[in-house]
Amino acid sequence: MITSRQNPLIQHARAVCKGASKDTLFIEGLRLCEEAARARLDCTEAFYTEKFAADARGARLLDDLRQLNPRFTLVSEPVLASLGDTKTPQGVVLLARRFETDQAAFEKAFRPDPLVVVLHRINNPANAGAMLRVAEAAGATGVVATAGTTDLLSPRALRGAMGSSFRLPLWTNAGFAEVVSWCGARGIRTVSADLTATQTHTGIEWTGARAVLMGAEAGGLGEAEIRAADERIRIPMQPPVESLNVAVALAVILYEAARQRAQAVERT
Repeated sequence: MITSRQNPLIQHARAVCKGASKDTLFIEGLRLCEEAARARLDCTEAFYTEKFAADARGARLLDDLRQLNPRFTLVSEPVLASLGDTKTPQGVVLLARRFETDQAAFEKAFRPDPLVVVLHRINNPANAGAMLRVAEAAGATGVVATAGTTDLLSPRALRGAMGSSFRLPLWTNAGFAEVVSWCGARGIRTVSADLTATQTHTGIEWTGARAVLMGAEAGGLGEAEIRAADERIRIPMQPPVESLNVAVALAVILYEAARQRAQAVERT
């Protein structure tokens, strides 16, 4: 058992948590580690405590992880607590090789009538993670993050997504104009969220190929970015409320799209 926080393995894991490695994911907590095992990520290190291994659910996870061949390291409770940044550590941390999130990897998962979410300069990792979770829950087919958007695979974003990051096709560090052009070339109509739009999110057709463009938390999309979209929509709100959290706004929009798409399937 490792009991020293100065152990080189522990120092390396702590550095990964703080973003020192662009090639390694830091995955913390029982539920998220279970999702990583189900997704069969390329796990390289597994840190766990005696208490975690003694728990039935923890023991099952360790058995599942053995199929992925990480190096297992038993650590003391204080050492485990020093690795991550959660207030209540759950006794397990994984390190895994970062998977591809470029355009080529994204296009491999492309399918007819896609519903794509584009995150443009979203800077809060918790919001970004929540948006990934909403996207998967509502049936989106992939998420694109433009340059300047927070890292979708950072520890905080991973926790917010709770496994959706491992399943959704992702394209990161894309150019905004590049994404809009990519959509146009494939017949995907782009829709921008705009507080001043005359059309509401329920007033357009969502059953075809669509991409929802969501801007930064503070100011949304710029005027030029709004004009670049094929259509603009707003979510009706009762005064004096003028805006919603960006993840909540995305949920409202995507569930309207999901409703329309489900009705279209029922009619066929």
